[in-house]
Amino acid sequence: MAEPFLPKSVQCLRGYSARTLVADVVAGITVGLVALPLAMAFAMASGVPPQSGIYCAIVAGFLVSLLGGSRLQVAGPTGAFVVVVAGIVTEHGLDGLFMCTLMAGVVLVLMGLTGIGSAVKYIPRPVVIGFTNGIAVLIASTQIRDLFGLQTPGLPGEFLGRVRMLASHAGTGSGPATLLAIMTIAIVLGCRMVSRRIPGSIIALVAGSTVAVAARLPVDTIGSRFGTVPAGFPARPH
Repeated sequence: MAEPFLPKSVQCLRGYSARTLVADVVAGITVGLVALPLAMAFAMASGVPPQSGIYCAIVAGFLVSLLGGSRLQVAGPTGAFVVVVAGIVTEHGLDGLFMCTLMAGVVLVLMGLTGIGSAVKYIPRPVVIGFTNGIAVLIASTQIRDLFGLQTPGLPGEFLGRVRMLASHAGTGSGPATLLAIMTIAIVLGCRMVSRRIPGSIIALVAGSTVAVAARLPVDTIGSRFGTVPAGFPARPH
């Protein structure tokens, strides 16, 4: 097979050294420690169990590493799809999400084969900025409940309805949950201000969990809200 058609994961084996292997292992562990909790968070924000995010991150990361077009890349979950995925899950369930994912994959393959994908360079930058900021606002609105520990029966999928729901339950907040969330945000931002080489997300994850367990803070956990995250491969449905 001609070399241009080989994945970069195969091409880069030529001249691959032990030093590069060690660097890749360290980078992979670092990214994994951040990406897996992040994938769980995005899964919960999308309305699916946290283990779904873990499975998706593992499978997608493996496929991108194996078949990707660059030898220097990081694959991980993206927050921009949280709103889209949440809407699909609410309206059509997980089966509808699987179907939409397959359809999106076919569209992407066709765009790559036909060269239509290059048309994205004509999208105005203000449109991209507006889209990204709009997604950020929508995602933030889904996290306010957990940020302040509000007790709500659920969150509507529609933005204005979600805002009204949060406002009507503003008095049900939890002080420990709010303080823990603020501490986590402060650690992430503080580490970034000191040096971008410091894994602030990992430090915040470990420190926040340690404080919550040691002080026995009355806050929700993944286990209390979603139950035990299953180990091993997903069970085959009967």
